Amino acid sequence: MISVLDIIHDTMVDGPGFRTSIYCAGCPNACPGCHNPLSWDIRHGHEMSTEQMMAEIESDPFANVTFSGGDPMFQPEGFTELAQAIKSQTQKTIWCFSGFIFEVLLKNPRQKNLLQLVDVLVDGPFVKSLRDEDLVFRGSSNQRILDVPKSLKTGNPVLYEFNLGL
Repeated sequence: MISVLDIIHDTMVDGPGFRTSIYCAGCPNACPGCHNPLSWDIRHGHEMSTEQMMAEIESDPFANVTFSGGDPMFQPEGFTELAQAIKSQTQKTIWCFSGFIFEVLLKNPRQKNLLQLVDVLVDGPFVKSLRDEDLVFRGSSNQRILDVPKSLKTGNPVLYEFNLGL
């Protein structure tokens, strides 16, 4: 079960192309200037099962998937179960937005399990003083867009190179 705020279909702001974005509740980062402070409290969401979310995801055959929030890494077990279902039942890619940085996620086994199923990670807290409206798919210049499989293979963050495949 995941505490979900909303599921938005065919959005284009949470990664390239059309995406089904799952906005979860719960975020311990509480970044000043956050665009969605109501997402901080996990009680603001409603519980959804993997099966319910997969029905939403599979209802849109053309959209890939984005996990956002809140912070999906605050509910790693539920999102790991969902990511496993996405990978086993579809050909969809997964982007994940997190206020935690890649290096910290690697140190937490529960979060690392989820990370291993993600294709692209947008990491780092939103920093209001580093906000830049010209950035693509991130709010502040400290945030990175990482190619997770390459990063895991090297053990170091590898920036994602944009292409039409994701």
